[in-house]
Amino acid sequence: VTRRRGECHLHSKMAARVLGNIVAAARRATARAQGEGRALAAVAAKSSTAAITTRALSATSYNSREDSWFKSLFVRKVDPRKDAHSNLLSKKETSSLYKIQFHNVKPECLEAYNKLCIEVLPKVHQDENYPCELVGTWNTWYGEQDQSVHLWKYSGGYPTLTEVMSKLRQNKEFMEFRKERGRMLLSRKNQLLLEFSFWNEPVPRPGPNIYELRSYQLRPGTMIEWGNNWARAIRYRQENNEAVGGFFSQIGELYTVHHLWAYKDLQSRDETRNSAWQKPGWDECVYYTVPLIQRMDSRIMIPLKISPLQ
Repeated sequence: VTRRRGECHLHSKMAARVLGNIVAAARRATARAQGEGRALAAVAAKSSTAAITTRALSATSYNSREDSWFKSLFVRKVDPRKDAHSNLLSKKETSSLYKIQFHNVKPECLEAYNKLCIEVLPKVHQDENYPCELVGTWNTWYGEQDQSVHLWKYSGGYPTLTEVMSKLRQNKEFMEFRKERGRMLLSRKNQLLLEFSFWNEPVPRPGPNIYELRSYQLRPGTMIEWGNNWARAIRYRQENNEAVGGFFSQIGELYTVHHLWAYKDLQSRDETRNSAWQKPGWDECVYYTVPLIQRMDSRIMIPLKISPLQ
């Protein structure tokens, strides 16, 4: 018994010694790791300071070289303009103003809405007392559903628009039409547009066609750059007579561009768009214009039977 007690005591002392060694080793490892961490932090701080100093020196050197190749690559020089972009990009020979209307119709009222428009809109279009033209009127097929789009032209610009609106307010039939139409709508919005000088004139065309309205929300200050690129690019999209009209906003949501295209059907649209990529220069237009866009949208539209664009 005495011998067994001695062995147990010996084993306990050995276990305590091993445990003590383990704890001591763990403490030394922790201290060493902390020391290495502080050293690395010091090195990182020195490196960061050196990097900041280098960047500061580089920035100073860079700023002193205004004509350096790096600046020429990344800084776009803007020449001062003495005219608004509306005067630089729109047609000089005409003063036409366009109005585009987007009407979101209650789904159950779309048929009645179309019938009402077919009855009333041609009267305004054909009446010589109203110096305006209905360019086109459509229902969306793909994109915004249950939506109607109308495009009007005012050949005399803002004075003509004011004259037409003033006369229509005195037209009892038209005011009744507006009241009845209002009960069918969920929401509506419009924009006043100018036509790009390099685009086709939107003239009546026979059908049947489908129409695509591609709308682009540009970054402010990029309209001139957009126009310069599309003035070259539009020639790549004339082969199948698909280009109908190109417009940019003046009132409403600003820096908005609308491109209106006509195709025989969706398959024709796909083939026509793909063929543009086979023409040298089209890819360059896309490369330079895509960065100018904040948002874009596409609507496939079907014309009503009263639309001059069929």
